[in-house]
Amino acid sequence: MLEMKTINDVVCVKGTPEGNKSGMSVNVFLTDGMLVDTGAKILLKELTPFFETADYDMVALTHYHEDHTGGAAWIQEHRNVPIYIHPMSLDICAKDAEYPVYRRVFWGDRDAFKAEPLGGVVHSRTQTWEPIFTPGHSRDHMVYLNHSNGMLFSGDLFVTPKTKLVLREESIPVIMESIKKLLQYDFKEVFCCHAGYVPNGKEMFERKLSYLENLRGEILRLHDQGLEVHEIQQNVLPNRYPLIEISGHEWDSEHIITSILKESRVYSEDRKK
Repeated sequence: MLEMKTINDVVCVKGTPEGNKSGMSVNVFLTDGMLVDTGAKILLKELTPFFETADYDMVALTHYHEDHTGGAAWIQEHRNVPIYIHPMSLDICAKDAEYPVYRRVFWGDRDAFKAEPLGGVVHSRTQTWEPIFTPGHSRDHMVYLNHSNGMLFSGDLFVTPKTKLVLREESIPVIMESIKKLLQYDFKEVFCCHAGYVPNGKEMFERKLSYLENLRGEILRLHDQGLEVHEIQQNVLPNRYPLIEISGHEWDSEHIITSILKESRVYSEDRKK
């Protein structure tokens, strides 16, 4: 199912796969001839009319995950426009994606495509965008900031102000550093690939950072008291969301805790040297 609306010259296309047990939607954005992300392969039938008729001459990808790159192969074959991504993900994109069965059920099978390496700046037809390296959710994650109007395409850096689950590969400390880095810039409205339009974007990122800082403090306090990971989880993140079992624990609140403790142990070892 697709919903389409235009907000401040940005066409927002929201797709929600039928039967997706995660309940998660994904957004594709278009502004000034620049398409930001390409949605999931499972939405391609619904997205194809938009991809065919929309007015764009380039694609900027925020990261390599399949719910953001699922339409890239179709666009490359039928529209022949450059598709940009962080250079470290060129090889991943050049192969059919490999990931667990549940993710193929949620998002479909992402086909191979040839991406171009992002440079230090992206020019749409009349605007200039700075790609900002913001890892943590994925190793290649980028956001796109327009300094002239304060508009930010944030990929998956925001999603929600109160993170409860993360992928095994994610790092909360790295995400926090990415948010701190981003908050040094002047920006206003945010277009998030899952939350959609966030008008008070900088305030919401500040709220997210505050939440994560408080969560980290509580996790470290409980760890210092001698609690194990599962005991900390029961205290600070007790909800057992269905996605935890569906994903075979690839998504789990436990990963929030372990990534924070891992950073703390490294930091403690560094301080001893």
